Amino acid sequence: MQIFDRMQNGISIGPLQVAGNVFLAPMAGVTDLPFRRQVRRYGCALVYSEMIASGQMLRASAATLRMSTPCADEFPMGVQLAGCEPEVMAEAARMNQDRGAALIDINMGCPVKKVVNGWAGSALMRDETQALGIISAVVNAVSIPVTLKMRTGWDEHTRNAPSLARRAQDAGVKLITVHGRTREQLYRGRADWDFIGEVKNAVSIPVIGNGDVTTVDEASELLRRSNADGVMIGRGAFGRPWFPAQVQTFLNTGVRQPDPEPAERRDVLFAHYDALLSHYGEYKGLRIARKHLAWSVAGLPSANRFRDLVMTEENPDRVRAMIQSFFDASGGTSGGVLAEAA
Repeated sequence: MQIFDRMQNGISIGPLQVAGNVFLAPMAGVTDLPFRRQVRRYGCALVYSEMIASGQMLRASAATLRMSTPCADEFPMGVQLAGCEPEVMAEAARMNQDRGAALIDINMGCPVKKVVNGWAGSALMRDETQALGIISAVVNAVSIPVTLKMRTGWDEHTRNAPSLARRAQDAGVKLITVHGRTREQLYRGRADWDFIGEVKNAVSIPVIGNGDVTTVDEASELLRRSNADGVMIGRGAFGRPWFPAQVQTFLNTGVRQPDPEPAERRDVLFAHYDALLSHYGEYKGLRIARKHLAWSVAGLPSANRFRDLVMTEENPDRVRAMIQSFFDASGGTSGGVLAEAA
């Protein structure tokens, strides 16, 4: 019960009081405004933007500004920035503070090649001096809390997350999130929840554990093994915007909340789909929606058939009819429009 009691008190991130300790991870191409709103609807304590390249932010392309969006109506919301130039990162942080961000998160965990090749993301774990220059510049640029997301290290031979966490804390970072893999692992193997505990032991600020949490029991086990202060949900929320709230309820009370009934899942999917089309326009929104549509029906009967059809459908109204038909059919089996399209 000690874990549950701690969870109910939420987390202090510097002066920012967060009402829970289950957060939605920043995920490029996923945690845009429409998805964050669906997750917040169910009660997630803190959500993050997609990773935003700081240089693109300063150039203020329409696509990048759409990624950040004004943050006041999503409070508390963190904006995650990536980059390798301290001055550029600092200016992008100031810009997002002015847009209403509750905190700025520095990305030192992204393993993607194009990010790493630019000496950003997890590549910064190979150069702690450069990493600390960026951290100090961002901390000194804003009055809101600055947090840091990292991996355990670059590879198995250089798992330096504890030392970097200590130095980040000394530089003014208020919270550390650790994904329990090295950059070399990408998303292979299993996240090392025990090693996250080494980071927790190295600092006095809150530490959030991340990686391989797809059930409430996995969230509880991550916290038991790492003694972390909270958990960050990434891929476990794909197609399940209610999942972070389910985890929070379980950690607080031990109660296992059931998944929504099919009618509610349908309504959530319709709301998300319409929001994507409104946010991006029909052409781009439809294409972005395809992955969310596939995730949302995963595991249901005839999900593969539904996915194959919506992946190539170009008519937004016909996609809506396919969604309705899928959930109208008993047990989620295909019929109606899906049968007609066969």
